[in-house]
Amino acid sequence: MPITDSDIRATVTTYLTHYPGDAAALAEPLAQLATGAGFASRRTFPFHVTVGALLIRRGTHILLIDHRAYGIQLQPGGHLEPTDNDLPSAALRELTEETDVDPDTITLTSTIPAYIEYGAVPARPEKNEPPHFHLDIGYTFATANAEIRHLQKAEVTDASWHLLDDAERRVGSRISRARPLYGSGEPRPDLLHGTVSAKVRSSSGWC
Repeated sequence: MPITDSDIRATVTTYLTHYPGDAAALAEPLAQLATGAGFASRRTFPFHVTVGALLIRRGTHILLIDHRAYGIQLQPGGHLEPTDNDLPSAALRELTEETDVDPDTITLTSTIPAYIEYGAVPARPEKNEPPHFHLDIGYTFATANAEIRHLQKAEVTDASWHLLDDAERRVGSRISRARPLYGSGEPRPDLLHGTVSAKVRSSSGWC
């Protein structure tokens, strides 16, 4: 079934039990989610939900992309699709679409998001989108041997592996949230509360 505002609101609420310091920053979108306006759709304004994937390889490196539209380095991610069954699956779909990493080599570390951020996004006239906000929900994934294969050139100009400290300097503190969720290549049993339920599907991307 498609992701609902109730699903998203439950995810944010659970996240805040683990990261209560983020409550003030997420108060506005959390309240808006109760209105049932359909925030899984990219056509919903003034904000909608996006997902991100923090893929850590062998406990030392993380995958970053060079975002074509924004001209900055980010973790892979993007908008939700009507075919997405849950948020972790959506993050995995975006990861595989943008970098073509083999999903069979990737493990979801926890169904609790590593980060949730509410941030402003500039207008995209070519997409008929006014200035708005993204509620970006990020999940940590682990791999021992995933490799970048083919890039989604419409969205990504490059992709590369970075040491965690270097990635944190480039992208920000969300990288540090992935550190305690990853060990030597296996998920932590105390944090693994589910699995990615949807098959990876092809999509046109998020930007």
